[in-house]
Amino acid sequence: MGIFARDESRTELAASQVARQATASLAGLLAGLGKTRSDLAKAMGVSPGRVSQIMSGDANLTVRTLAAVAEALDADVQITFCPRPQSAGAQGCRDSDSTAVRSMGSPAHH
Repeated sequence: MGIFARDESRTELAASQVARQATASLAGLLAGLGKTRSDLAKAMGVSPGRVSQIMSGDANLTVRTLAAVAEALDADVQITFCPRPQSAGAQGCRDSDSTAVRSMGSPAHH
């Protein structure tokens, strides 16, 4: 079995969690910038419905979609992989890194 072979339901659950983290981070960034979903749609050159799909997490959030959102908002996307706390000796993500996918002005260096 390869290192990426996993129970499909666990993979789907993990994908849903990453999508929720991404959309929560995006919503926080929009609010912090004082921008609306309509503003994002205009900046991306897409329909407001497409932004609603992205923000709902129902859409398959590809790296390309995340990059397009970041470019439209003049932001960076940071993706952090960290071990789960239950793994032997693993500390997990620090509180400041608890969001696996987030948009920021510049990536943090660890």
